[in-house]
Amino acid sequence: MGIFIALLVFSFLIFFHELGHFLAARYFGVHVEVFSIGFGKRVLTKKFGATQWSLSLIPLGGYVRMKGQDDANPELKSYDSDSYNSKTPFERIVISFAGPFANFLLAFILYLMVSIIGVPTPLANVGKLMDKSPALDAGIQLEDSITNIDGRPIKYWNEIGESLGQNDQEHQITILRDKQYIDLSITPKLLETHNVFGEDDKRYLLGISPNPNKIEHIPYNLEDGLRFAYEQTQYASLYIVKSLQKLLSGLIPLENLGGAVGIVNTTSKVSQMGWIALLMFTALISVNLGVINLLPIPALDGGHILFHLYELLTKKPANEEIMLKLTLLGWGILLSLMLLGLYNDINRLLG
Repeated sequence: MGIFIALLVFSFLIFFHELGHFLAARYFGVHVEVFSIGFGKRVLTKKFGATQWSLSLIPLGGYVRMKGQDDANPELKSYDSDSYNSKTPFERIVISFAGPFANFLLAFILYLMVSIIGVPTPLANVGKLMDKSPALDAGIQLEDSITNIDGRPIKYWNEIGESLGQNDQEHQITILRDKQYIDLSITPKLLETHNVFGEDDKRYLLGISPNPNKIEHIPYNLEDGLRFAYEQTQYASLYIVKSLQKLLSGLIPLENLGGAVGIVNTTSKVSQMGWIALLMFTALISVNLGVINLLPIPALDGGHILFHLYELLTKKPANEEIMLKLTLLGWGILLSLMLLGLYNDINRLLG
């Protein structure tokens, strides 16, 4: 069931991405010949209107084939009024950008749904203690609840960091243990930790981590929900961009690169954690698809945007021979990354 849900989620993300291209193309009067979820041989096809809607054999992506536009052969052109090539460079940029934009929009909607259902928020309850940490020295124990810091009431985990700041100042805290309130003095210490990318970092910390079993789901009103959805979409986008930067610079090893199999496997596991976890992970993967497709690699939307931007600025189309060579190079890069991701995924599955 988990794998089925994962494939369903992955297919839905691809569908939403391609739907963005489809709607933008139809808005500008471009004839869409094929709308396919998956690559390779079509196993199921149904014609609605003038478009063939298909499910194809390899469910690792999808495509919208517009009249006069074919990534497999960029030399195939058509300048009929309803063709992709007859449109202005700006209109083609909008059509190319519409797919990634649809992924960002979907992520925003999913995060908004989470805010309405209830955002999972860790309570200020201790789930882990570091060795030789200020918390351990001060006498804090597992499952203690921090209720007050320097006179400020505390309920949620994020309020602890907000109250302490980043310094070695002594603080007065109150904890609740076995229905008894206990006052303690504690001074944060500069400790070695790891950031979200696994890199070494040093911060002033107490040496405690939240209890994963002490979570409260907080529903937001519409205004706060919209803000939460925007901030989460922005954070996820920056996280993916920084991950790519660190991957390209070698700060993150290539063996950390994952592929479609890894995404399906992880989605399957997350689906067993409940709907909210699945919605948030789906939103993250949607943002990932949006960012990846905006990379300036020919055969990706970002590559198309780059060619159209060149034409928009220079008032002349890019050289077709150069475009063909760059597109083939782009496909080579994508295929190499997909194979590397598949290799890494198999290695992780095999332990």
